[in-house]
Amino acid sequence: MMSCSATVGRAGATATAGGGCVPHLHHFRTSFSSPFQLQSHRNSKPLRATITISCSSNKAKQLREILDSPGVHQGPACFDALSANLVQSAGFPLCFTSGFSISASRLGLPDTGYLSYGEIFDQGLLITQSVDIPVIGDADNGYGNAMNVKRTVKGYVNAGFAGIILEDQVSPKACGHTQGRKVVSREEAVMRIKAAVDARNESGSDIVIVARTDARQALSLDEALYRSRAFADAGADVVFIDALASRQEMEAFCQVSPLVPKMANMLEGGGKTPILTPLELEDIGYKIVAYPLSLIGVSIRAMQDALTAIKGGRIPPPGSMPTFEEIKDTLGFNAYYEEEKRYATSTDQLLSKRESSSVYSIQQREQVDTEQTSQTIEDPIVEVITPDVYNKYGADGSRDPFSGIWSRTLRIKITGRDGVEKLDLRIPAGFLDGITNTVPALGGVNLKKLLDDATDEIGGKLLDFNDRMGDRIQVFLE
Repeated sequence: MMSCSATVGRAGATATAGGGCVPHLHHFRTSFSSPFQLQSHRNSKPLRATITISCSSNKAKQLREILDSPGVHQGPACFDALSANLVQSAGFPLCFTSGFSISASRLGLPDTGYLSYGEIFDQGLLITQSVDIPVIGDADNGYGNAMNVKRTVKGYVNAGFAGIILEDQVSPKACGHTQGRKVVSREEAVMRIKAAVDARNESGSDIVIVARTDARQALSLDEALYRSRAFADAGADVVFIDALASRQEMEAFCQVSPLVPKMANMLEGGGKTPILTPLELEDIGYKIVAYPLSLIGVSIRAMQDALTAIKGGRIPPPGSMPTFEEIKDTLGFNAYYEEEKRYATSTDQLLSKRESSSVYSIQQREQVDTEQTSQTIEDPIVEVITPDVYNKYGADGSRDPFSGIWSRTLRIKITGRDGVEKLDLRIPAGFLDGITNTVPALGGVNLKKLLDDATDEIGGKLLDFNDRMGDRIQVFLE
């Protein structure tokens, strides 16, 4: 935790943060909600506030502990908050962001320099806020010269990143495993890392600086090894040569600056670097390993397969996708419902009881028919038969007692927010009196107007909405 102090005046707020952890001013215009904790001093003018902010320092500390621990540590690359959550749920200790994947998912464009600092910062902020594990952010070439690199590092600190990867490519940069890679001069490359170290010190953070060189493909292996050594001397915490072409080259790299951790990049699907197992990477001398394309790659293929099925008049087979209940659980619906109960008001509880008793009381009526008696609350199918002598809606004097609208049926179906069917009720379409006593959620709905509009239609759905309790209400004309 880092301690920051803020001065709040009547017209707004200004903030100074010890160690460069600068909170956004819009937080001060609210009620000092989490993650800020406010302690006011009533006797001082203007109001002085002591604020404790959870910045990236804790995550950086976690990452440094991982780097200090034995073994090699895997980190799949995410591209949004959902994929980051899945990485965390799978039990990985850390996560990378992939500029390649973010460019693909956010812009639908190749990783050839289209992605801007603002776009990747915004995406990174959503990612770091969604998980508790440390995230190492892809920062491309720092988006400019050494001064831009400093701004980028400080921005990544405030975004909550535990680490930042900076490379020595020229602008526009591109994926290191694609053609035409070019790098800046050796001197400029080292200056970028020095600027990053200065920015870290100035911000008072402990963000892990991962220095990457693309000189292997742009120039030579010897130049890449030289730059890696120079980056370590300049203060980089981890060094990384992208697109090494053989196991022998990987072994040579791990001999450089042996006390500085090495990062490997296992680009799936046919990159320039051979794919090795974690044990093999550990034996060579690597400490952390990224898997940049696994999540975006399988996502692309899965979406293509699903679209092919839909276009062919089918839906994706059950084995190719989770059930709706599994999707809801993954996204946190069940946890949300449980937490929501903590903040239910007395009015909410009263309405819930009234709706529950009135909507579903029909299930508790004494049944005479043996088959109806055997029905359970878990399988509520109710048929209501109304005498055919009463037809105040659409009566036409025909001898057929079920002529006109009386020959049609209204089906009212209620499905709980947990997916469980609560009610399946059928009534003659002409019998509308008292329906809101059974289903209060239909109060205020002009069913007669809907029937007028649908009288001559073959049938279909008249209504489909969620009530205030989250239940799905559907009305069909049969």
